[in-house]
Amino acid sequence: MTVTAPAPAAVAHFRFFALEVLRTRRLGHSFLRVTFGGPSLAGFRSGGRDQSLSLFLPPPHQEHTVLPSTDEDTWFGAWRGMPDEERPVMRSYTVREQRRTEEGVDEIDIDFVLHGEGSPASAWAGRAVSGRRILVIGPAVAENKSVRFQPPAGTDAVLMYADETALPAAAAILEQLPDDARVTAWFEVPHEDDRLELAAPAGAEITWIVRTDQGPGRTERVLEVLRAAERPEAVAPYAWIAGEAGTVRAVRRHVVQERSINRRAVSFTGYWRLGATEEQLLAEAYAGKAPSEDPNSAL
Repeated sequence: MTVTAPAPAAVAHFRFFALEVLRTRRLGHSFLRVTFGGPSLAGFRSGGRDQSLSLFLPPPHQEHTVLPSTDEDTWFGAWRGMPDEERPVMRSYTVREQRRTEEGVDEIDIDFVLHGEGSPASAWAGRAVSGRRILVIGPAVAENKSVRFQPPAGTDAVLMYADETALPAAAAILEQLPDDARVTAWFEVPHEDDRLELAAPAGAEITWIVRTDQGPGRTERVLEVLRAAERPEAVAPYAWIAGEAGTVRAVRRHVVQERSINRRAVSFTGYWRLGATEEQLLAEAYAGKAPSEDPNSAL
């Protein structure tokens, strides 16, 4: 008689975690770091680099996040069915760092861009104090589809572009690269004192682009800086591009068409889009109309 072992249960890559604000720290003009803790972080498995997660932030009249369900099969419908004034705001962010302190406390840092009360996430971060609690959907396994920085084997040079929304992810990537990695990076920020001190490989070439145009002209200025930069010799370069969607598309086109980088060796993500609200982008994602991030998609 042959006995067939039961198939192993599928491992859930993501689940809900309860986080509590431990402290905050201002970084530069536009950035605020919020450090979270909580017992559930013992099961949090950040893959590092540009690991993303979904935050559920309470409305202004509530101190803590409350959801009617955190069950993986019912939470979305329950969340969407909440009254507008009670529904927590869901936003995607990246994990800046995960660590365990000498005292055995698990912590994660998330860096927020501060740009006024018009953004629910910015407004929440600006009011965050120790003890406030939120819920997040985060990684339960380190290797998951929310880590987009995936250089192919044999990569001999890394090119990076990020605006302020993607700078925390870029900083996490730089910290985890080997010290002999060849890196050329362009980081676009809105203010001079947003040029943060970053840990990076010894030979990394980092160019800061301080934004002077808040409108469509910003993309052309970014391209001018990239086109003026010396092109490092590389056999198998890899590019990681993240930030405003229109600029991301233009930079992707530049590295593929003008720098001859194989489009399959380009990771690109639009974190936001000029002229569109965060709620509009979420609605497009729900409707399956979000722009493709497939390396083979049209330039």
